[in-house]
Amino acid sequence: MNNLSKRSYVIVAVFAVVALIYAILLFRLQVLDSDYKQYATNNVLRQIVQYPARGLIYDRNGKLLVYNKTAYDLLITPREVEKFDTTLLCSLLDIEQNDLEDRLQKAKKYSRYKPSILIKQISPENFAILQEQLYKFKGFHSQTRTLREYTHPVAAHVLGYVGEVTAQDIQSDNYYKSGDYIGQSGVEKTYEDQLRGTKGVKKFMVDVHNRIQGSYLDGSEDEQAVIGKNLVSTLDLDLQVYAEQLLQNKKGAVVAIEPSTGEVLAMLSAPTYDPGLLVGRVRGENYAMLLADTIKPLFDRSLQAKYPPGSTFKVINTLIGLQEQTINTRTRFECYGKSSTPIRCTHDHVSPASVVDAVRESCNPFLWNTFRSIINKYKTSAEGFNVWRNYAIRFGIGQSLSEDFPNALKGDLPSQSTYDNVYGEGHWNALTVRSLAIGQGELGITPLQMVNCGAIFANRGFYYEPHIVKEVENDTIRSSINTKHEVGVNDEHFIPILEGMAEVAQGRLARSVPGVEYCGKTGTIQNPHGEDHSAYLAFAPRENPQIAIFVYIENGGYGATHAAPIASLLIEKYLNDTISTNRLYFEKQMMEANLLSSNPLN
Repeated sequence: MNNLSKRSYVIVAVFAVVALIYAILLFRLQVLDSDYKQYATNNVLRQIVQYPARGLIYDRNGKLLVYNKTAYDLLITPREVEKFDTTLLCSLLDIEQNDLEDRLQKAKKYSRYKPSILIKQISPENFAILQEQLYKFKGFHSQTRTLREYTHPVAAHVLGYVGEVTAQDIQSDNYYKSGDYIGQSGVEKTYEDQLRGTKGVKKFMVDVHNRIQGSYLDGSEDEQAVIGKNLVSTLDLDLQVYAEQLLQNKKGAVVAIEPSTGEVLAMLSAPTYDPGLLVGRVRGENYAMLLADTIKPLFDRSLQAKYPPGSTFKVINTLIGLQEQTINTRTRFECYGKSSTPIRCTHDHVSPASVVDAVRESCNPFLWNTFRSIINKYKTSAEGFNVWRNYAIRFGIGQSLSEDFPNALKGDLPSQSTYDNVYGEGHWNALTVRSLAIGQGELGITPLQMVNCGAIFANRGFYYEPHIVKEVENDTIRSSINTKHEVGVNDEHFIPILEGMAEVAQGRLARSVPGVEYCGKTGTIQNPHGEDHSAYLAFAPRENPQIAIFVYIENGGYGATHAAPIASLLIEKYLNDTISTNRLYFEKQMMEANLLSSNPLN
């Protein structure tokens, strides 16, 4: 064999080896490598996410509170876009020319081949007009979304709102993708997992220009979206609406609870806002407006305002004294002379005062002497103070009360270290911290915590976790809401205090409830920055209570001026479903009272 023939064989062998290598690589890419297969598939398929409707929210009586309305996103695939009338599109979308240009550039930067959202949350009314003209705009298409809608413009802080996910949301839960929506506050946030449902997907065949040619495999690989679960809240819609009417043009909070269950019947922070303001394309603009408002409508006073409770706290201090046996039903303290210092009585009443008298008349000297007797019972002031503080903790003061309200503050309950740091260890006593005796000083308690104290008095010594959701569709509620929390006070010690509270509510038309014997306690909280604050703690009826309520009106004056009438009207509305004729005057007076315009700080 000559050299030419040998060289031919070598060349043929080399080509054969190269061809074999290519064949192996192609087999690996096309048959064995799933990534390549997926890449190829993605180039002939378009997957369109199907967004589920969020679950509906009802009140305790089955009345609808929150539902969904259809909205539309306008998407663009830059490669498919042909020359179009930008003026017409801007007019249809109600946006400026430069805004449209910016959005188009962002879409191109993201991908020329993949669709991206150009305009979000177009209302059905506006989309109907756009849809008639959409054929003129090649490369534009729509997808359906849902927005929240409200049957009544109430309970904004309780229900919360929905907004677009953040980078942190996406990082913490891989369910979410950019452009998705999530509960941002209130029930919408706390019960997000139940309300959101599950996204679906539809697959479509596309041509080389990314235009849809039809359903992929007749829809056999489509995944249907699963709508969110419906919730039944504990709210009473009628009571909530009435509370918001009574607190219009005022600052403060109302919280009402069913004592036997811990179910929240009404919860209001005033000033409030229409929850519909934080829905749709105007959400960002409206949020900025609410955030800049000097009366702070976004601030949830029912959960985050740390109010000094004033005289409404006196019933707790008196109860601790009875349990600690430093006072009893025969104890009397003078309201004048040496016994009245350092905290004088602000009311003219029979002296010396008993427990019932002290609760009815809100007697400062009685409470100071009771508080001092608790602290001085023990070897050191710090030891006595810690005993007193532990009782307060068992009442839920300074504590987180419920998983349903994760943004609720614990409030301020001073500790031994608080005073050690200020005065030095062993250099303070009952006299130093005497303001605690009358519910002021370093105490800061949220309205939710105070109404929970009202439930404790209604139940004569225990409470259930306050909560806002009663039922979840096809799901269970956590068992912790059925746990009874005992406060460690004997039943008999409630008797004289409830008698005093019943006398507070009797004989005064502005606080009485026709046909109902109930218990209440007024509070007038000193305010160095203006008019005093008005507070009222109550439960009704006295026997077999159905509602406990706490009302706090900033700059409302005496407790009996605004808080007590408002609370009694709400009790009457809840129990009797109507307001008696002889109390309509007080209803009108409370609804028309404008404490915002009369306060120079607003």
